[in-house]
Amino acid sequence: MLDSVVMVAPKRLLSAKRFGVYEVTLRSGELRKAGKLIRVQSQPMRVLQILLEHPGEVVTREELCNQLWPGESFGDFDQAVNAAIAKLRSVLGDSADNPRFIETLPKLGYRFLPEVVLEYAEPAVDSETPSEPKQSDPEQSYTELPRQPASVSSAALAGRVRRPAIWIALAVVLLIGVAGLAFWQYQLKHGSMSKIRSLAVLPLENLSGDASQDYFADGMTDELITDLAQIRTLRVISRTSTLKYKNTRKSLPEIARDLNVDAVVEGSAVRSGDRVRITAQLIRASTDQHLWAESYEGDMSDSLALQKKVARAIAEQIRIELTPQEEGVLESARTVDPAAYEDYLRGRYFWNQRTADGLERAVEYFNQAIAKDPNYAQAYSGLADTYALLGDWQYATMTTREALPKAKAAATKALQIDNTLSEAHTSLAFTLDGFDWDLKGAGREFEQAIVLNPGYATAHHWYAWHLALLARYDEAMVEMRKAQNLDPLSLIINADLAELLLIAHRNEESIQQSQRTIEMDPDFAMAHNQLAQAYLAKHMPDKAIPELKKAIDLSGGSPTSEANLARAYVAVGDRNKAVELIGELQESSRPGFSHAAEIATIYAALGKKDQAMNWLEKGAEEKFNPGVLIRPGFDPMRSDPRFQALLRRIGLPQ
Repeated sequence: MLDSVVMVAPKRLLSAKRFGVYEVTLRSGELRKAGKLIRVQSQPMRVLQILLEHPGEVVTREELCNQLWPGESFGDFDQAVNAAIAKLRSVLGDSADNPRFIETLPKLGYRFLPEVVLEYAEPAVDSETPSEPKQSDPEQSYTELPRQPASVSSAALAGRVRRPAIWIALAVVLLIGVAGLAFWQYQLKHGSMSKIRSLAVLPLENLSGDASQDYFADGMTDELITDLAQIRTLRVISRTSTLKYKNTRKSLPEIARDLNVDAVVEGSAVRSGDRVRITAQLIRASTDQHLWAESYEGDMSDSLALQKKVARAIAEQIRIELTPQEEGVLESARTVDPAAYEDYLRGRYFWNQRTADGLERAVEYFNQAIAKDPNYAQAYSGLADTYALLGDWQYATMTTREALPKAKAAATKALQIDNTLSEAHTSLAFTLDGFDWDLKGAGREFEQAIVLNPGYATAHHWYAWHLALLARYDEAMVEMRKAQNLDPLSLIINADLAELLLIAHRNEESIQQSQRTIEMDPDFAMAHNQLAQAYLAKHMPDKAIPELKKAIDLSGGSPTSEANLARAYVAVGDRNKAVELIGELQESSRPGFSHAAEIATIYAALGKKDQAMNWLEKGAEEKFNPGVLIRPGFDPMRSDPRFQALLRRIGLPQ
């Protein structure tokens, strides 16, 4: 009789931890999302492992520091923890404001929110010595083996069955590997591997814990976009479009689809005293694959150099071949006075708000930066951009005669210091077109601006209007679509594209473009104004009137929309209402803002050409932007010799 055999059940070992679609393999310390490996740097990965050990519990910052840097008594641990948490959130697609994974508990620490599921693996059993299981190795990787059918009880038979199966499996794996290698080589040879030729830099996260420091993170984002946009073979989305994804809950693939880009850059920026740390990572959009991540640290005066290091590293990762000029741009970085640089960043922060109050504050900060560093070319360029907008009809905070000479002077000074600033060339061109009526000079400046920075959407946008002044509509359309491609979510660019189509008498296309812009933001007044103008061009005033009333309501009384509403009233036979609107525009005028072009448009619609010309001459004295003369509202005046003489005086084609 055989002795009974005591079977000792082997101990199950913890192999992985799951939360949602993510899994952390304990032995290898790897993070996977839906089975796909995600690259994570060692410090953020260690933070994740610590949090996973205490799901739902508060893990203090002190506990994190003690486990990350045991026994160390130097270094900026708070900032290092901030950076690690920021990287981890970036990897997980999480947000500090609306956390799904990591919740910040102010002055306490962090809490891991989702449920954590523990995965166990059964250790393999040695079939030839079942009564004497081998000593378990806690570091060994375990996989659960399929159970043998009850009818197969002989160890020898099991061995005979297992060996052929192993050889077959190895052969299959080898064949798959060879086929995969061949397929990869074929794709590489024929250029079908997915290349990164476009990317979006998402707003860098402000990790200071102080919302008043947002200007710094936003400024770092702007600088990085500016550096990358100068690479001619790379399409970089402008800030206006990427800003809409600040603190978004959208996944990176969704954002990439919205912006039509191959890759996304995200990260964080934090300033502590005179020290700056920038963290960035590059993610392939289609697969959510992390390609590269790095952190850079230095003094505040080195901020521009740090940004250029990040930009150069990204260019190297996506294997973009840089021209000597692009190499020089990413290598050279001027050292700036930290206090002046901080004022400059604040100035750009308020300039980007595109409000009358924001522009006025931007002037203050740019002037402070110049006072601290009189040779700071970027500060002069920012001041030029600000004055250019302050004198524009959208803001009308300053008269054209006040604002544009100041914009020209600031742009000229910026270029005297540094002739390579695309933004300064663009602002100078704007003033030459809109105030000096020097179309040839403006054309040269626009072309130079685009050569220096082909990824600057504003240069293409304003250059499109320059070409429209010259009646080169097809070329203008190309430039406007380039601007749209670089800044796809910009409302003003999309609305201006609709107006440009209208000026080119492509009315149906203009209607469709305005409708797309309204879908982006139903409360954007200018889109309703452009849509109404297209309806007027198609002799559909009944559809134009409600759109114009909506535009006036949303804009708080836009004179341009009021003038177009008067034209619509004339078209439906209500001339009295049109005349009433002339009176309202005259009452709301003030020195330098007589609404001359708008009033002239209404008189042109009424067929009163003498009054129309009188107001046009008044507008010319005030130095209106000549772009108003190419609007459809002045089509009734084009055969008038006095109107043609005005066009010649300005330099516009007949």
